[in-house]
Amino acid sequence: MDKKLTGLFLTFEGVEGCGKTTQANLLTKHLKELGYPVVFTREPGGTPIGEKLRKLLKDPAISDMQPLTEALLFSAARYQHIQQMIMPNLSEGMIVVTDRFSDATFAYQGYGRKIPLDIIRQINELTTWGVKPDLTIMLDLEVRESLKRAQLRMISDPALMDRFEIEQEDFFRQVREGYLEIARNEPERFKVMDVKPDEPEKSIQLRVQDLVRDCLASYGPPRNLSL
Repeated sequence: MDKKLTGLFLTFEGVEGCGKTTQANLLTKHLKELGYPVVFTREPGGTPIGEKLRKLLKDPAISDMQPLTEALLFSAARYQHIQQMIMPNLSEGMIVVTDRFSDATFAYQGYGRKIPLDIIRQINELTTWGVKPDLTIMLDLEVRESLKRAQLRMISDPALMDRFEIEQEDFFRQVREGYLEIARNEPERFKVMDVKPDEPEKSIQLRVQDLVRDCLASYGPPRNLSL
């Protein structure tokens, strides 16, 4: 790692349908309105290579991908993402907001697919270069409600059909338990925010902003950087 990472790294996690993508985008918009230099990105994705891997990983026509293959493809996309997107922006003092990061591999491929966590740790150590979020927010919506939302989304637009979103409920309960275990192990970084099915997006966003406030205080006032 050649440059000091002087920016702020914020990540969102949760099972499908929890609303994390919406809240990550709303937070990005809010920070821009306050004058902060901020970029939004996502995993898998964020780079041309990452977006191609995203299509492959989410393709519902693929039914025979091995768990370790899946984990390695996610990690390959992450390595490219870190090298081309995350580290360059953090080294310039930017705030990076991303929809998923390495915690997702522990939750989905570790707890969900049952790959030994030691293997997941080794893969992450190789691909993340020690980069960790300053704050991770998990939106914790009841699993059944999350999946109902995801299914309604796919019904409304079949092009959004996702290989993960057609998994069984038990799989997502294991994923959720994985996230909660991370939260128990890293309570300073990983914050779990309970979300009610009928809670307005604006109300959720205000709570997200409350969680981010301490990080912004440490980061400092808006900086005169090019957006």
